[in-house]
Amino acid sequence: MAGTSQTAPEDRGGDMSRDDRPDPATEAFVAHRNLLFTVAYEMLGSAADAEDVLQETWLRWAGVDLDTVRDQRAYLVKITTRQALTRLRTLGRRKESYVGPWLPEPLLTAPDVAEDIELADSVSMAMLLVLETLTPTERAVFVLREVFDLAYDEIAEAVDKSPAAVRQIAHRARAHVAARRPRDVVSPAETRGVLEAFQRAIETGDLQTLLDMLAPDVVALADGGGVVQAALEPVVGAGGVIQVLGRIAAVASLRPAQVNGHPALIVQINGEVDTVVAVRIDDGLITGLYAVRNPEKLSYMERETALRR
Repeated sequence: MAGTSQTAPEDRGGDMSRDDRPDPATEAFVAHRNLLFTVAYEMLGSAADAEDVLQETWLRWAGVDLDTVRDQRAYLVKITTRQALTRLRTLGRRKESYVGPWLPEPLLTAPDVAEDIELADSVSMAMLLVLETLTPTERAVFVLREVFDLAYDEIAEAVDKSPAAVRQIAHRARAHVAARRPRDVVSPAETRGVLEAFQRAIETGDLQTLLDMLAPDVVALADGGGVVQAALEPVVGAGGVIQVLGRIAAVASLRPAQVNGHPALIVQINGEVDTVVAVRIDDGLITGLYAVRNPEKLSYMERETALRR
């Protein structure tokens, strides 16, 4: 029986029936795995925690009588959401003692993620930081409704609220996000162009070009997690940010990458990934710089992660 295993199917090759086909529970879980990972990641901002949620989802799904399940996708999303909500509350307590700014765990993503504009927007560093300002239930409702377009009654089951309450929560969350998200949708081509010019300016020490690209009130956040050196408070203002960038240019090389569905830069030292830098762009200027340095958050930069809606 599938429920006797303590390991998710992708970790053990799946339960195989006598004709070498996966059993129905395994088949359904594997078919929806990338979707479930995306749901968990958008709710948590942590790939490692999203993987743990998928493991917990599998353990519960493996014990379900499939004959009682009308919509397997919706049922799996419900389990994943409930597990993610539990973990999100735990993460909140963990972040309270985190050393310095906390940033989402970056993902090296395939080009097809960028082609789905709504999905790419929802997993961008800037958006994930906006989602951090929601309560756990608001975040779950916003993600399930705005990103995955689930019906209110399906969301209500997942978060243990009435459909009427979910509608109110969705309205409140939308207004909250709208007031804080980037004002314009910036095309990948525009972001790539800005980053290419940004990279050239750093590598050549062209301070004037850097100043011209940064908003006067630009904010840089660096996540070292207390493991590696990083500013413990946000660096505000173009002058301070340029000082930080100057120190990076002196010891590192930069290369472009596709991170969380958007162009970004990978900072390498001696050939190893040291930092992932993502940007927020408003009105053609860089208004936010997000530098993830905590090595515990860089393992998903070694291979592309598939995201799905």
